[in-house]
Amino acid sequence: MTGAFVLDKTSILDRLGGDEEIFTMMVDMYVEDLDSNCEALSAALVSGDVSVLRREAHTVKGLLATFSDDDGAAEAALVEQNASQGIVADQAAAVAGLLARMRQVAEVLRAG
Repeated sequence: MTGAFVLDKTSILDRLGGDEEIFTMMVDMYVEDLDSNCEALSAALVSGDVSVLRREAHTVKGLLATFSDDDGAAEAALVEQNASQGIVADQAAAVAGLLARMRQVAEVLRAG
């Protein structure tokens, strides 16, 4: 398990050229899409389709990286890599951890 997510808003804003409006828009989109992204990742695991699981994990990796969550992005990258190697069935715990991480990030972002 990775450490708790800590928001580093300063570094994110640096990457965004200091644009608070874009940051707020990104946070809003992440929080609004959280349930559908979690459902898509869960459904990909249940489907057993390695290409769908790989794609969904890749999406989550990008979302978490957007908020400088290196640990969460690494978790997603591992799920993506395993799916690329044809591994689905043994990923239930990893996907559950990733879902929890996505929710934790949303909580931190909401708290702001």
